[in-house]
Amino acid sequence: MGKVGDAGCSAADNRLLINAVLWIARSGALWCDLPERFAPWNTVYRRFGRWAQKGVWQRVLEAVQDPGIAWPMLDSTGVRAHQHAAGQKKQRPDRSPRPFPLRLALTPG
Repeated sequence: MGKVGDAGCSAADNRLLINAVLWIARSGALWCDLPERFAPWNTVYRRFGRWAQKGVWQRVLEAVQDPGIAWPMLDSTGVRAHQHAAGQKKQRPDRSPRPFPLRLALTPG
């Protein structure tokens, strides 16, 4: 809930915002793909940014952090890549890519 004296209207339920942010983090989707059951995506996005600027997310993470658990770290030196993941081949200078991607015209006809 919002505080008395804060600008704007009071939030109905902060749990809905947290669930929406967790959904974005879990799915890796874009903000605009947020399901309507949470709220309009732009509202959630702006409120997430306001909470980040005010340090709310930092305080939430500090509150739920268990001091007895060490955070796991992943070192990329132990990760092996597939042989085909070596990178994209370079193009010859005389064959530069097109300035604009090709688009299909979906007109009936």
